[in-house]
Amino acid sequence: MAGRIREQDVNEVRERARIDEVVRETVTLKVAGGGSFKGLCPFHDERSPSFHVTPSKGLYHCFSCGEGGDVITYVRKIDALSFTEAVEKLAAKYNIQLRYEEGSAPTPGQQGQRARLIDAHRAATAFYREQLRTPGAQHARDFLTSRGFDEASWDHFGVGYSPAGWDGLMTHLHGKGFKDEDLLAGGLAVSGQRGAYDRFRDRVMWPIRDSGGETIGFGARKLSESDQGPKYLNSPESPIYRKSQVLYGLDLARREMAKEHQAVVVEGYTDVMACHLAGVTTAVATCGTAFGADHVKVVRRILMDDDNSNAEVIFTFDGDAAGRKAALKAFGEDQKFVANTFVAVEAHGLDPCDLRLQHGEQAVRDLVAARVPLFEFVMRSTVEEFDLNAAEGRIGAMRAVAPILAGIKDSALRPEYMRTVAGWLGLDEQTVRNEVGNGRSSAPAPQSSGTSAQISQAANVERAALKCVIQTPSLVGAWFESLEASVFTVPAAAAVFSACVAAGNPLDFATPQEWIAAVIAAAPSDDIQSQVRALAVEPMPNDNPDERYVQAVLARVLELDAGRRVNEIKAALSRAEDSGDAEAQGRLLGDLLSLEKYRRDMREFAIGDTA
Repeated sequence: MAGRIREQDVNEVRERARIDEVVRETVTLKVAGGGSFKGLCPFHDERSPSFHVTPSKGLYHCFSCGEGGDVITYVRKIDALSFTEAVEKLAAKYNIQLRYEEGSAPTPGQQGQRARLIDAHRAATAFYREQLRTPGAQHARDFLTSRGFDEASWDHFGVGYSPAGWDGLMTHLHGKGFKDEDLLAGGLAVSGQRGAYDRFRDRVMWPIRDSGGETIGFGARKLSESDQGPKYLNSPESPIYRKSQVLYGLDLARREMAKEHQAVVVEGYTDVMACHLAGVTTAVATCGTAFGADHVKVVRRILMDDDNSNAEVIFTFDGDAAGRKAALKAFGEDQKFVANTFVAVEAHGLDPCDLRLQHGEQAVRDLVAARVPLFEFVMRSTVEEFDLNAAEGRIGAMRAVAPILAGIKDSALRPEYMRTVAGWLGLDEQTVRNEVGNGRSSAPAPQSSGTSAQISQAANVERAALKCVIQTPSLVGAWFESLEASVFTVPAAAAVFSACVAAGNPLDFATPQEWIAAVIAAAPSDDIQSQVRALAVEPMPNDNPDERYVQAVLARVLELDAGRRVNEIKAALSRAEDSGDAEAQGRLLGDLLSLEKYRRDMREFAIGDTA
């Protein structure tokens, strides 16, 4: 079993691995105030960003689904890793040398499987790139050159060549200490009757990288007709590579996608290269599979595809039957985007790579600029499948296209396209409108972001007070001793405060991070821990709260508590009067006067902060 990583090294990873940097590899973040950032949650589908990241606390939290934790937790969940594998991944990213309990450095047996597979793919990428420069790879270089790619582009995209022999890569990796079991698990080798051998042989190699730039698989194109394999051969799914969640070129396109609010989805590796070299640096491609729901989630997180988004997703397809089929499948995922979806099809059926070769880079940029709405392309493709010279064909086309019309997200465009379709089919506009109305229930319904229930004033104040206690322990001072769990009327808030009390005095902790960690450790359940994390990252109204602000918030919560107790004493006093208990009346009246004065003092203190 892998040795336990030393706690000091784990803490160093937490301190040096900036959570906002790590999260930005998969989620586009915007400033949320109070030193926090927000984006679309990677753990559930949403239309408005509720996922918050607070670098100063080293925490993230989604206010919708409740997921939260530190940078190690995030990497574990986003990549489905064990704790050790997540720490190893972050340590490699930030050049931190890990020590294990059994020794000063990890042995091959101690290192987690994911780290070993990543290392093997990194070594394989370097090997293939070196092989591309050898005499035996002349035909591979000729192929790339014939497609318009020079040596600089090979380096930019990490393109390489797998030699024709059966064990070139395996021999190289064996020499670096890698074992067959990892090469087989990662898809770099396959098992035969005589043992393991290289999966890729005599092919141009494209490294498939995750959004952080680590190679997790390969795409390979054959160079010889004698090769009996498929034209393109991709790595199989493995512990580090899931093709339904990977987009080729995302590591290079991610920042431009977020900046331009645009994603251009093409069909192949050379198309991605051609687009980027032509200046369309938002291009990505799927890896041997159709664009699906998981790809939608990846793109939405990068584009910050929320209800206020002006983002565009542009698909490029061949103009043939296969291209139309791909467009129809993409349209099936369209409703999962808030972004507007488009399609760009070259009139003569050229893909971006061929278009660049034959007509230059400006033609590629013009293709993307001449995009048309995806639903329009799908409607035209659907109508073309019918014989419009026959009445039956026109009616059949109308019925087939009606659900597409009903599914147009922009309701202002829908009537215009009803008129357009009526013109295509030579039918009365009202006939088309009636058909769309009848079939609308079958169209995809737009998702609703929903609205939160109105929260009481007391609950808001209590939450604000807890945020002060958790986020600014040094400013709370002696006021912490004035608070009790009974001050909090919301059960979860009372439980959080109890965890704060159990953690100790906030002034005894050197940093807010240590205080937050202690409160989380003292929380009695996962739910309360989640509440603490949420309070730790939720922005405060004042980006730079001072002692006066914090104490005014605490005074406000004490004032409300005093008001509740005043009402309780008044009710008891009324009962005492009814019963004629003079002694109780005198005692309660004294308590009431004292408590009323305390409530006024707290109110004046609280108001003084905002006056």
